[in-house]
Amino acid sequence: MKLKKLILAMAFLMPVAEVLACASCGCSLNTDIGTQGMGMSGGWTLDVRYDVLNQNKLWSGTKSISQQAVNAANPSAEVENFTQNNYLTASLDYNDGEAWGVTTSLPYIMRTHSTFGSGDGSPDGAANASNPSGNGYLSQASGFGDMKIIGRYFGFSEEKDWGFQFGVKLPTGSNSQVTTNNAGQTQAVDPGLQLGTGSTDLIGGIYKFGFIPRTENWGYFANLQYQAAVKPTNVPSSFATLGNPSSGSYRPGNALNVNIGTNYQGFEKWVPTVQINFLNKKVDSGTAADTLSTGGTLAYLTPGALYNLSDKTQLYANVQLPIYQNVNGYQLVPTYIASMGVRVRF
Repeated sequence: MKLKKLILAMAFLMPVAEVLACASCGCSLNTDIGTQGMGMSGGWTLDVRYDVLNQNKLWSGTKSISQQAVNAANPSAEVENFTQNNYLTASLDYNDGEAWGVTTSLPYIMRTHSTFGSGDGSPDGAANASNPSGNGYLSQASGFGDMKIIGRYFGFSEEKDWGFQFGVKLPTGSNSQVTTNNAGQTQAVDPGLQLGTGSTDLIGGIYKFGFIPRTENWGYFANLQYQAAVKPTNVPSSFATLGNPSSGSYRPGNALNVNIGTNYQGFEKWVPTVQINFLNKKVDSGTAADTLSTGGTLAYLTPGALYNLSDKTQLYANVQLPIYQNVNGYQLVPTYIASMGVRVRF
């Protein structure tokens, strides 16, 4: 059935506004371009996806910026080096085949972050590669991030080609990581770089898909999702004993994600796709938050493909290429974001 085939392809290729654990102090990236399984067939589905996100370009506003330019503009600002992120995300979905479904997803995060730190406010004390400050550090962490449980209802029409999403992000990831800084002191890792945000967030969204009129094999899809923290967190009180100013409250900025795209259904096994991913994230808040270099607006062009290995198993891959990046303060951005995975129905 042609409509059923389209919906199955959409289950892999339609992006969803699932903002993973913050990938940098900027926390302005969305690496999740999967979905929660909106197929018409009832039953269970397991999706395992691997994402690679290497943030290695220093950025301010809509342009790249050098370490020296950051120091000249704000000698007390933090100058970051790189953030390497690898995510392995498992998602288990149940669909009743009639009107509703629910997905539980949990990422395992592997992250390495390097920062030169922040200067003392004077040009001579500015932090950079040749003069890293004492509060600069290299941190490494791996572990489970924050769990998401997202339901959906699509019983509004006979075609089941649109619906609402509603869910919650739970604070299951650790937010108490510490490291040793360049001065040899124990230092709390920034809240935006922890495996979990420590907050409880609500998630709501709407989606729509179908075939482009007057075409035989071209499908379209669109999705809008909003995520907002409703229960912020306090950075663990143990941080206060370290004499680190990162102690205090933390609330990640709210995030809006909009995705639109098209795919081609004319091949027997392959389903190529192209999409635009838009993300707007507000500035983090709280006494422990980085209120200078968080949040921004980003847009990505994302080509991808799905391969039907069998009736119940599909492979997929996507590459996000930035076409617009406007970030607050001074943040690290990637050259690309790669994503690949496998999905099995049972």
